[in-house]
Amino acid sequence: MTLAFEGLRVIDFTQVLAGPFATQQLAALGAEVIKIEQPGTGDFTRGGDPERPWPMYTTANLGKKSLTLNLKSDAAKDIVGRLAIGADAVVENFRPGVMARLGFGYDQLRKIKPDLVYCSVSGYGQSGPKSPLPAFDGAIQAASGMMAVSGFPESGPVRAGYFAVDMATAMQAAFALSAALYRKLLTGEGQHIDVAMMDTSMLMLAPQMTAFLMNGKAPERIGNRSPTLEPTANVFPTADGHIQIVALKERQAESLFRVLGLEAHYPDFPDARTRFKRSEEVNALLCAALKQQGTAHWLDALLRAEVPVSEVRELADVAEDPQFEDRNAFTEVPSPDSAAGGVKAVFAGHCASEDGPTLKRGAPGLGEHSEEILTGLGYAQAEIAAFNADGTI
Repeated sequence: MTLAFEGLRVIDFTQVLAGPFATQQLAALGAEVIKIEQPGTGDFTRGGDPERPWPMYTTANLGKKSLTLNLKSDAAKDIVGRLAIGADAVVENFRPGVMARLGFGYDQLRKIKPDLVYCSVSGYGQSGPKSPLPAFDGAIQAASGMMAVSGFPESGPVRAGYFAVDMATAMQAAFALSAALYRKLLTGEGQHIDVAMMDTSMLMLAPQMTAFLMNGKAPERIGNRSPTLEPTANVFPTADGHIQIVALKERQAESLFRVLGLEAHYPDFPDARTRFKRSEEVNALLCAALKQQGTAHWLDALLRAEVPVSEVRELADVAEDPQFEDRNAFTEVPSPDSAAGGVKAVFAGHCASEDGPTLKRGAPGLGEHSEEILTGLGYAQAEIAAFNADGTI
């Protein structure tokens, strides 16, 4: 087996979600990711108890090694310097300027390793008037305009019920790191990558923002309707639940009317433009028809007619979906609460015919690999014992 990033070493100064989930993608493809954590407490998502970390920590740190290190200690510069010499990439998500003040910024570390790929993940980026501001997922959803286009007209702005910007930023950072590492392979040169949550949110909003830039009209909050505003693409109640229908093509809309027993009404709404102008009428017809039968009935009938449809499911149902077992989306990892037994966690985001994502280990305990890593850097046992005693690690 030859994983894409086998033999690469990544020094990971990140915590919480966007940064750690990015580096986990590299670990899943073979990179040795060394996570630097504050002695005693570690990553914020450990929840204040290194022995009982939150699920967020587990899902964003699979496959890594943990080295505790007080970055303000006298010995930290030497330890990080030795790590940097053998590293291919460094990833950090402190506020802009913090790493440089600590002595571990890009300009400082590239003096040690000129071809270093250095990735900074932050809320607003390393430049611009907002770069110093703190940022979490919800703040960026609000500041970027994502919340302004989410929700129902009567509800006011609504944030996504999951960490949409954090997760998308992680994917963007992993992509940027992969590109920079490939460029390094071609040119022998390193670089500094600046990944911002705010920039990522613009990518996520690209269709809506581009439309606004072109015509100056802000999109309205549309609830569960498709951004296309096609009334045959929406969430509808059934007799016992809800389904999402996405009938955007004309043949799909025609099939939808037929399956619902509304074929006599289809000539009144023969194209998307007409349906858009008469959205309320179309919605009333569809809702009345769909409430006559349960979800299972409509799923079967609509899928057989090749109309895109899905049940609106709870996580308990999603967790048992055999599709995810086939795709190896979940993996068994050691429980963060106990050395015995294991738990399931979300793992891979893609499949590959050769050497795809692989789990080498679960999320590390705080400082679990400190001695192993320091020994590999050439420190003697007496020096490591001293680091323990003075709080360096």
